Amino acid sequence: METIGLYVHVPYCVSKCPYCDFYSLPAGEEGMDRYTQAVIRALKDNPFGPRNADTLYFGGGTPILLGARRLGAILEAASSQYGLSSGSEITLEANPYSTLQGTLRELKAAGFNRVSFGLQSAIPSQLKILGRRHTAEDARTAVEDAFRAGFQNVSLDLMLGIPQQTAEDVETSIQFCADTGVQHISAYLLKIEPGTPFAARYREEDFDPDLQADIYLRAVDRLESLGYRQYEISNFARPGFESRHNLKYWLLEPYLGVGPSAHSCLDGRRFYFPRDVESFSAAPSPFSLAVDDGPGGSLEEYLMLRLRLTQGVSLREAQIRYPQFDPAGFIRRARPLEAGGFLWATEEGFALTPQGFLVSNEVIARLILSESTNCN
Repeated sequence: METIGLYVHVPYCVSKCPYCDFYSLPAGEEGMDRYTQAVIRALKDNPFGPRNADTLYFGGGTPILLGARRLGAILEAASSQYGLSSGSEITLEANPYSTLQGTLRELKAAGFNRVSFGLQSAIPSQLKILGRRHTAEDARTAVEDAFRAGFQNVSLDLMLGIPQQTAEDVETSIQFCADTGVQHISAYLLKIEPGTPFAARYREEDFDPDLQADIYLRAVDRLESLGYRQYEISNFARPGFESRHNLKYWLLEPYLGVGPSAHSCLDGRRFYFPRDVESFSAAPSPFSLAVDDGPGGSLEEYLMLRLRLTQGVSLREAQIRYPQFDPAGFIRRARPLEAGGFLWATEEGFALTPQGFLVSNEVIARLILSESTNCN
């Protein structure tokens, strides 16, 4: 029986950040109760047959707003149905202002063992620009509370390229994160999403690409110097604390997503739930709402996702997994990019350099040109 990852999308937030285009809405007790029961129905009644899972990730939204009782009930259902054990990675996203030490203790007792806090910046003016409600000290307290509650795997998220941000600001925020003792740090470049308040407020020319590049490269250097090893474009960890769940996405391993807007890749197909919590919560069989999104697991997708990882692409593995893969053609396309400093050769293939990560979409597009045949 294959082992999968589970994802639960919790669509509730206290307020929506101006840069965010994830599906979210205000929290209400009655609505959260209906939603919780629908998630449990979906986990128990999925039409894909028995599966074992070794990761469960609650994303959002702000999942911790559900409270320990509802989150514990979902975890219990997932554990019963998918064989989650004490060795499984069970992650919860939380915002620092929404965290209470008592709730964290209850969640740890229920089986959660990893928590990820959305700090974004330790600079007050940048938190204000982002519309965040917490302070850096709120984040420090949240991390301390998590450690006191028994969590030994804690992550902080940072945002790079915030308007008016300097490379020195980023280094200050990184040092703040390291000083809290967290084991994992994510550092994402801000992307202006269509339809968000940020899209109306800022234009592309408001962001200096040279400054963005300097911010990213200095962030990578600083994180590495503090012992956080880069393993993906935007993710850094102490050895052994990489996100096991997120690695499933990049390694093209199967995962099942539950909740409005959640996506899945299972049995060679992709599908998703519509962005409608009311329909999801009211459905006797939530998977009846799932929308087919075509085949998953193509060679093109495999190469694209593997190149997000610092380990890069293994030519031998690609050829074993996809008999149609042409390693000689891939090498021909890779050599000019290697000479330009965007790729480096590994023992098994090629990987993006930090400079390559900065323009990863363009580099990957050149590498996977003509590699578009599905594996199914």
